[in-house]
Amino acid sequence: MTLRWRLTLLYTALLAFLLGLVAVAALVLMNRNLLGTLDATLGDDYRAISKLISQLAVISSETDGERDAEGVIPRARYLFPNNAIQIENLLVYDRQTLIDGLAPDQPSQSRAALIQSVRNLQKYSRTIVTGISEQHPFELTDQELIDLVQSPAGRIMLNRQVKPPYSPEGTRVAYRVLVTIGEMQLEPVSASPFAVDPPPSYVISYVGRSLQPIQQTMNSLQRVFLLLFLTGLLLSGVGAYFLAGQALRPLQQVREAAEGISGQTLGERVPEPQTGDEVQALAASLNAMLDRLEASFEAQRRFTSDASHELRTPVTAIQGHASYLLRRTNPTGQQAESLKIIQSESERLTNLIASLLQLARSDSGALQMTLQPIFSLMFLTDVARELEPLATAQDSTLKVTGQDIPFEGDPDRLRQVIINLVGNALKAGARTITLESTPQENGREVRLSIHDDGPGIPPEHLERLFDRFYRVEDSRSRDQGGAGLGLSIAKGIVDAHHGRIWLESEVGHGTTVHVQLPVGDIPEFDDEDVP
Repeated sequence: MTLRWRLTLLYTALLAFLLGLVAVAALVLMNRNLLGTLDATLGDDYRAISKLISQLAVISSETDGERDAEGVIPRARYLFPNNAIQIENLLVYDRQTLIDGLAPDQPSQSRAALIQSVRNLQKYSRTIVTGISEQHPFELTDQELIDLVQSPAGRIMLNRQVKPPYSPEGTRVAYRVLVTIGEMQLEPVSASPFAVDPPPSYVISYVGRSLQPIQQTMNSLQRVFLLLFLTGLLLSGVGAYFLAGQALRPLQQVREAAEGISGQTLGERVPEPQTGDEVQALAASLNAMLDRLEASFEAQRRFTSDASHELRTPVTAIQGHASYLLRRTNPTGQQAESLKIIQSESERLTNLIASLLQLARSDSGALQMTLQPIFSLMFLTDVARELEPLATAQDSTLKVTGQDIPFEGDPDRLRQVIINLVGNALKAGARTITLESTPQENGREVRLSIHDDGPGIPPEHLERLFDRFYRVEDSRSRDQGGAGLGLSIAKGIVDAHHGRIWLESEVGHGTTVHVQLPVGDIPEFDDEDVP
């Protein structure tokens, strides 16, 4: 995964976390505010219901204490259609008696007996005013009853699943219920100033409202937040991708420039974006490093070139004097042998100096290329014809096969490459060497391959064969004059053609060297133009 995608995912994940956190916080606050508003509404409803009951009374004296079915209940159903209202008269108990009887220091049997007595009174005196089924009234658990009695304000808030009247069996609706315990005037008050008014009753009242509107509001908000979250996430991801691309563009330019710098182009430098950040500092550090590398490489090239030039004269003199002594004097047998060794080694040293000079020119980019059209099969045939006497002397056979593909190159330099590769195969003891030409990349490139049936090269040596002065002793003998520079020179020539060279080898099954070159800009040839 690229750095751009990693930055995009990181930014998107961070934004998703923040958006999710904001959405959850907003939903929690909204739910709390809606519940707070509902709780306040339930408090207002309780006060209104208490006032209504005190005016009309739930119990009528004319009916001898029977519940009134004509006064409060019809009016309450009309005035509070969205509420569920239930009243339970505790009759003989007041709040202080209940507080004392349910205190934690009371015996558990006594507390249980008091709770059971209260429950019997609740069941006997329960009045369903509106909004709730007679068969499924509000009921408190033992702990809820204790919490209600011991509450300083005499009220608690509960959430209950309620079966609305006339609804199918199994239907339940979530309700928010305000449960209060306190005095309420359940019996009518006389209008006469001389009459004794009945005392207020001590009751448990339930006032509830459905939570469905709040739940529907919350569900709508959740859908809205989810849509906004996904839209924001998509837009932020796209924006983060382009912003990351903009931020990384200077780094991309530095990378592309650095990839284009090689040993032949050390004079080039990476661009230094004026961003004032770490990318600019990195580019400056890379350019400083390239300055040092260029100075080091230049010193090495200069030393190789100067040393090679300086060595050519004395080596030529040594070779000339050895030849003169062999021709013009009458040395003894041992002296003649020594002179021949001096002459052979000086020739080898001369070749080595020439190779070093060519490598120095290649490293400095001064290797001149004379590009012209070449026909690959004809070119390989000419090289094979030139090397045929050498192959015959070693009982080896040269074969040429493949397609004749026109391409652009320097024939003299490429001839040097092929001769070097075939010479290596002959030195390795190959008996059959095949030179092959094949098209590659839909005709945009040509591959020149040299196959041999020699002993092969161990795999651990393949990666280092193009290193200078590196030789595989099992297949390349110093006695045959090799200096370990042939493949390095061949690679330099192929690189100058913007091509590639590599080896494939297996011990006991021979070696194949591939030279793949771009066809280049060549004119169209008719069949009669080919000689």
